[in-house]
Amino acid sequence: MSTSYEASLEYAQEQDQIDILFPFRERFLFPQHNEEDVRYFCGNSLGLQPKMVSYLMECELRDWARHGVEGHFRAGYPWFSYHHIFEDRLAKIVGAKKDEVVAMNTLSVNLHLLMISFYRPKNGRYKILMEAGAFPSDQYAVETQVRMHGFDPNDAIIEIAPREGQHLIEEEDILNAIATAGNTLALVMIGGVNYYTGQFFDLQQITAAAHSVGAYAGFDLAHAVGNMPLELHKWDVDFACWCSYKYLNSGPGGVGGAFVHEKHGNNPEVFRLGGWWGNDETDRFKMRKGFIPQKGAGSWQMSNAPVFNMVAHNASLDIFDKAGMATLREKSIKLTGYMEFLLRQVTHLPFEIITPSKPEKRGCQLSLLFSENGRNVFDYLTYKGIVADWREPNVIRIAPTPLYNTYEDCFKFYEALMELKEISENYTYAAEG
Repeated sequence: MSTSYEASLEYAQEQDQIDILFPFRERFLFPQHNEEDVRYFCGNSLGLQPKMVSYLMECELRDWARHGVEGHFRAGYPWFSYHHIFEDRLAKIVGAKKDEVVAMNTLSVNLHLLMISFYRPKNGRYKILMEAGAFPSDQYAVETQVRMHGFDPNDAIIEIAPREGQHLIEEEDILNAIATAGNTLALVMIGGVNYYTGQFFDLQQITAAAHSVGAYAGFDLAHAVGNMPLELHKWDVDFACWCSYKYLNSGPGGVGGAFVHEKHGNNPEVFRLGGWWGNDETDRFKMRKGFIPQKGAGSWQMSNAPVFNMVAHNASLDIFDKAGMATLREKSIKLTGYMEFLLRQVTHLPFEIITPSKPEKRGCQLSLLFSENGRNVFDYLTYKGIVADWREPNVIRIAPTPLYNTYEDCFKFYEALMELKEISENYTYAAEG
């Protein structure tokens, strides 16, 4: 961590003045609090709306009014091929070839579709390894996939938990568990960044370990995509999926995304459920029997693109393309480091930061675990126009997102926490009114 940080408003404003990404915040709409922009630290839950969304939505509405069904081929972004406009930009964000990614469905739907392809237990190879305390949707997906094949989740699912007295998972424990499971292991399915602690896992190392025992490696990248630098193709990851409404700012329930390595996507022998939009595009309108998967991740598509649902995705990915992941990551490390520095000065509140301190092991999220009164602190932040995220039973998650958060935002967050020392030693101000 840098030792040159300063806990002062002047320092924060100076850093914002030299931040080349500072102007990008003008591309977003901020919720209001007392007629001022809130300090928004909730991009790890729902990203802000890009201003361009309303314009692009109006364009699609006009094309629908003007062309009707012919909009599939005559719209500004023809609907027939709408999903293709995301390929280059998504590929850059996740480190893939463009035919290895596709924008489709939603996260849990994509996870189920991909597990149907990559969890096919046989000959005693039936177990799935995942992290304990994974986001509930992942737990539900893995549990029901295991049950669908007739296995008991208590036997078939291997969960890796933090060691006693720790909050983070030791990656050594993941690797050892993979080796121990050996030829009983069918799949490793882990969240790339843990939603609760913000811990980022070494996906390349985990993938290599899974492959060494003959298992597949897949990842839920909901909290990693648009947050961490990824090289899915280079790391030989078998599959991954993600949502787009967090760091990718594509709106509530926004379209999900999927990655399938070309060695699987271009192999028609890899089983996948058939859908009209996953069929060979050149053969699509012949309307005949026999599913012929197109090459690449697109063959996992079920239906035609939900265009209106994808408009915000188009707007946000354009911003990412202009900013560049390398530049975003550079600022993320500095901005999150500054927030951590400030939080270390707050000694009067009963919390600890349970997110890894090493930048390579985290994105822009910091999770503050309170031993008491955490909800009162959260309520006070809300009262001050600071939007964070509360996770039961006792964690405040904050995400200094490099696209639209500033050093001044971080200082104002710190300043609000410091005010609590003066207000009440019991931190009951917000609770009382």
